[in-house]
Amino acid sequence: MNHIVLFEPEIPQNCGNIMRTALATSSTLHLIKPLGFSLDDKELKRSSVNYTHDFSFYIYDSFTEFMEKNQKGVYIFLTRYGTHKPSDLSYKDTNKDYYFIFGKESTGIPISILKEHLDTCVRFPMSKNVRALNLSNTVCAMIYEALRQQDYPNLSIYEPEEFKGKDHIINEEN
Repeated sequence: MNHIVLFEPEIPQNCGNIMRTALATSSTLHLIKPLGFSLDDKELKRSSVNYTHDFSFYIYDSFTEFMEKNQKGVYIFLTRYGTHKPSDLSYKDTNKDYYFIFGKESTGIPISILKEHLDTCVRFPMSKNVRALNLSNTVCAMIYEALRQQDYPNLSIYEPEEFKGKDHIINEEN
């Protein structure tokens, strides 16, 4: 199973987008306090398009509590200081729990935590013109890299019939 872990997220719109991504990818979401917003925030609800009622997520008072309650799994830390590309590591084993840990928007994951996990610190390659990508974009790109390696288990490849269906374009009249 894939897990998205947000360490002290600050921006409600990012968290709302990530909630939608978690629901779309059947990923479990974990939030580590302090949060920079209220879970009742209208910006959070607007960006998650009110999908927040469709799934549950876990909240922790600290990183220590998160680690104590999630002791089994592979921990991947997304950081601008990472020395691995996302594709360097394998996430293929669908019997394992993969925890993709993302830092807060302003300062990332504390160096003290990263030092203990140097072998699983990942950075998306990018030009020297920016220091980091947007948090919600990074979460989406990372989770889909893991899902690509896993061949998208239990996800619909086609538009579900309860929406418009996979043949919508073919059946649509001009």
